[in-house]
Amino acid sequence: MSTSDRPESDSVSDSTQNTAVESDAQDVDAEGPDKLDLIIKIDERGTCERHITVTVSRDNIEKYYDNEFSELVTTAEVPGFRSGHAPRKLIETRFSKEIGDKVKSTIVLDAISQTNDDEDLSAISEPDFDIDAITLPDEGPMTFEYDLEVRPEFDLPQWKGMTVEKPVHEFGAEDINSQLESTLSRYGRLVPHEGAAEMGNYLTVNLKFMHGEQVLSSAEEEVIRLRPVLSFRDGKITDFGTIMKGIAAGETRTAEAELSQDAPNVALRGEKITATLEVLDVKELELPEMDAEFLDSMGGFESEADLRDAVKDQLVRQLEYEQHRRAREQVTSALTAAADWDLPKEMLERQSRRELQRAVLELQRSGFSEEEIQTHENSIRQNSMASTERALKEHFILERIAESEDIEIDESDYDAEIQLIADQSNESVRRVRARLEKGGMMDALHNQIIERKVIDLILEAAEFKEVAFKPEGSDSEAIDQSAGGHDESDIPEAKPEGSEETENSEDSDTKDGDADSKESDSDE
Repeated sequence: MSTSDRPESDSVSDSTQNTAVESDAQDVDAEGPDKLDLIIKIDERGTCERHITVTVSRDNIEKYYDNEFSELVTTAEVPGFRSGHAPRKLIETRFSKEIGDKVKSTIVLDAISQTNDDEDLSAISEPDFDIDAITLPDEGPMTFEYDLEVRPEFDLPQWKGMTVEKPVHEFGAEDINSQLESTLSRYGRLVPHEGAAEMGNYLTVNLKFMHGEQVLSSAEEEVIRLRPVLSFRDGKITDFGTIMKGIAAGETRTAEAELSQDAPNVALRGEKITATLEVLDVKELELPEMDAEFLDSMGGFESEADLRDAVKDQLVRQLEYEQHRRAREQVTSALTAAADWDLPKEMLERQSRRELQRAVLELQRSGFSEEEIQTHENSIRQNSMASTERALKEHFILERIAESEDIEIDESDYDAEIQLIADQSNESVRRVRARLEKGGMMDALHNQIIERKVIDLILEAAEFKEVAFKPEGSDSEAIDQSAGGHDESDIPEAKPEGSEETENSEDSDTKDGDADSKESDSDE
């Protein structure tokens, strides 16, 4: 069991841990950071897997005991004696169990830390051990074992002077018009559509996914825009547009959906299942009028020209994202060409959530809409093992370059990144930070910042070749639904304390003005 996953009952108490840490800190101040006398044996069980056996000398154990009892004797409360005046022998007898637990936990943690330093182990997860299974003997040395996942060992590839293609594009009126329509759609409303469904219309459907006679999952009153492909968390319907075009309210159609090879439902990975879509109504999007009141509510714009300038700025940011993505893709492809390590499947499954978080954060900071992000997110989920393996190899190499070039980050880097996400999502900085912290996404943010700094360093030394870039419209509609079941959200929605009432109010406001109480969030 990993120390990070172990329940409180499997560990020493918080007070014991805190006392041990404080005692150790005092020892360092008083006597200097003496190294432990360790015998270390490391068994390599895979590219990233190490089984480590550590033996701690009896002299070290006795020193830890002496430090703990020397500290305790000055404050111990023993009946019949004033505080701090009980005989040491009596204290050693009375508190032997408590001090033994503290000594054991402190030695184990110190020994693991020293082992990592002495053996130059770059840990990528918490050490896996059970503190209760470790015995602190009354005599002789203490030996314990643990498993550790480490970064693979490899020679750093040449990264200076690379040639990188850079997509460039001058945005014209057609580009701005298309993006403006997408932006305005977030403020539009859905109104009844006359006649059969056309591409771009919105269908309110009851969804049901089946494998034979078994119902795998279902959703009611799901609003789906009619596009060529329907993407969900664990698969897609590639001919969705063809099948659903021309449908009317009250009709039902079936389609074949294919689950990805990384679907959470292991038994059905790569299988074809049946999707039944009952259409409740068909609607079209009615965009708002760009009058003075609406422009002001959009962000204090004084004219349509100002809004169009802002839309162009958004397109430029998305081009910068594409430039960075393409550059990263080319750089990491070259760097990982020789990275033929086999990464453990269990590691990939654990790390897939972090890679998904990093990708979502990158999209959020670049100004993509929630619908566009959902499309990217579904694509990553459908190929999670392959994308995670590629991302981990990239991260290991970029991390090594960061270490060799002394690249570090500080609080200002976090602040700048969170501010950018807040600006793009129209949220407060406080709310974004709370969402990231409560969702456990700060580690992903850290990795994103480090990796971007390394990529920027590589690009500073690179030669660029400009290539034409043409923005492409999306042909895929994404829904946050697992067709095969067996799935939960990996990126939970986290709300700052006291914000629930505000968010409920905001949610209510966004629904006002919709004739059927269903608003379209985006028109990609």
